Amino acid sequence: MRLQSLVQAVFPPECLSCGARIDADFSLCGACWAETDFILGAVCDLCGVGLPGAAAPDERLICDDCLSVARPWDAGRAVMAYRGVGRRLVLGLKHGDRADVARAAGPWMARAGRGFWEDDPLLVPVPLHWRRLAARRFNQSALLARALARETGLSVAADALLRCRATGTQDGRDRDGRFENLEAAIAPHPKHGHRLSGRAVVLIDDVMTSGATFSAAAQACAQVTDGPIRVMALARVSKDP
Repeated sequence: MRLQSLVQAVFPPECLSCGARIDADFSLCGACWAETDFILGAVCDLCGVGLPGAAAPDERLICDDCLSVARPWDAGRAVMAYRGVGRRLVLGLKHGDRADVARAAGPWMARAGRGFWEDDPLLVPVPLHWRRLAARRFNQSALLARALARETGLSVAADALLRCRATGTQDGRDRDGRFENLEAAIAPHPKHGHRLSGRAVVLIDDVMTSGATFSAAAQACAQVTDGPIRVMALARVSKDP
């Protein structure tokens, strides 16, 4: 018996969401896959939220939120809506030490970001403040970036940005409060930020709500590079029920 077969016999693969036995590691069972709101079809080109209808070839669609708030980046995508299975996966990754979620997300993010990889961008995870990193022991955005790098062959610049001040939780804040909370909270790393110079950048985070965190990170990147800046989230909070 091969080692892999022996391991699967002792530790059979389980669905990332419900724990049911499945055939392959780092995946969802059929029922959970069907219940996951993957963002397909028409999307906002700036934040990746799903939109009704279908987009014509080469048509750029922009959602109401992105029309009302300036986005300091060029394009954005997200894999799934932040509800149901998507929300459970993100919370498991962020608070449940579920690194296997990031492993599964690599191929999903690679597909969602088709067209983002052609100019050899640097993958830049949104940084955590050192206190939060010490408490959590890992940066979930960096795990996602490394999983995406395995799929695309791109480089990760995990230390290019610095969370230079601790910010309180975004939970319970309105849109303006979220942006105020992140103002001047992220900057190019004084020793490693030069890696961004002249490069295309794709910022990586687990979830996008208002876009305030991506905005702070994109503004920091723009201090160093004049290349395109794009954003990629595993999940996107939507106003849809």
